[in-house]
Amino acid sequence: MGTAYILDATRTPRGKGKSSGKLHETHPHELLTTLLKEMPKRVDFDPKDVEDVVTGCVTEFGDQSGPMGRMAVLSAGWPTQVTGVSLNRYCGSGQQAVNFALMGCAAGFQELAIGGGVESMSRCPMGADKGGLDGHNPLLAERYPLVPQGISADLIATREGFSRQEVDQFGVESQHKAGVAVENGYFDKSIIPVRDTNGDVVLDRDEMPRPQTTLETLAGLEPSFIGMGGYVPEGQTLSLDGRAKSAYPEVTEINHVHHAGNSSGIVDGASAVLVASENYVKRHSNVKPRAKVISMATAGDEPVIMLTAVEPASKIALEKAGMNWSDIDLFEVNEAFAAVVLKFLKESGVDRDKVNVNGGAIALGHPLGATGGMLIGTALDELERRDLNTALITMCIGGGMGIATIIERV
Repeated sequence: MGTAYILDATRTPRGKGKSSGKLHETHPHELLTTLLKEMPKRVDFDPKDVEDVVTGCVTEFGDQSGPMGRMAVLSAGWPTQVTGVSLNRYCGSGQQAVNFALMGCAAGFQELAIGGGVESMSRCPMGADKGGLDGHNPLLAERYPLVPQGISADLIATREGFSRQEVDQFGVESQHKAGVAVENGYFDKSIIPVRDTNGDVVLDRDEMPRPQTTLETLAGLEPSFIGMGGYVPEGQTLSLDGRAKSAYPEVTEINHVHHAGNSSGIVDGASAVLVASENYVKRHSNVKPRAKVISMATAGDEPVIMLTAVEPASKIALEKAGMNWSDIDLFEVNEAFAAVVLKFLKESGVDRDKVNVNGGAIALGHPLGATGGMLIGTALDELERRDLNTALITMCIGGGMGIATIIERV
């Protein structure tokens, strides 16, 4: 098996995921098309050589129905022989798309591919597909009393003993770090502005960050999932909190600590990572790889608490690479909820100063299917800026999964 290389990583800015957000009027195809059109200007390659555009997308409904990668290829005016596909691994979809592209190139089955994702949460809100985590399968519901992720996050905080102040402090840190990154242009290398049909810029920087956030402002926010926790679904006898506690009977009461200020923001956006095989790089001296993939992994964990597999997935990826936590210079751990990252820090023991150094989804937002590709690009940009070598990117995933990728600068 050969080596797979990352040639480039781009993303759109993240726009607020509501009708007043700057990217709401932009069709999700066009968000990804924005990146496809720009990539050959940044890297000297012929689009017809791209063998597949693998695209993560979670809410495959309405404007996001069908194979998003193929539709974006067509909208970009790329050669019709270039194929595209959509995949759904919930929040890990974009990272899985990049990993699949890397796998194809490392195995030698493909020479040039794109992995990434897109999500227009303003046009296709979470839950619009009406499937739920269990797909309304009563037999699955009997086996696992699945609950929404917000309940799971509060369950993690309760079991780990994370206080409201701790998760709020993490939210404040994310905002402040993101604010510094935006002001100093740390994201500019990867961001491709989104334009309208007239060529005018719609959005050229992330719309979500609130660097002025303080502990005092967050203290005034009501927990988001108290009401949800008391809801009894139709046909059920237990509330959602009750369902979670039935899986963890040692928990007598769930401490609801998460809210909009310490949870990932709802946003629109797209990501694209151009990857190549070792053979392609050798045959194209004009192409300069930025990084190579060292290892990747997924891991499963208990699906009611759901968001706890980031450390297990990371550990598997490290073991496959013959590496230790100390061998990693930077970590990107998706900030789905503050408790997810705090648990990762507690379990891994890694230096907090190496994790999410430019903030994360609490400040910037989490465009579900696109985030994984964005995190890989963010990690690579920061490795180059700091003249470091290795990064580990990991995300929690609905249904009790985690995903991890280790990259090394070339």
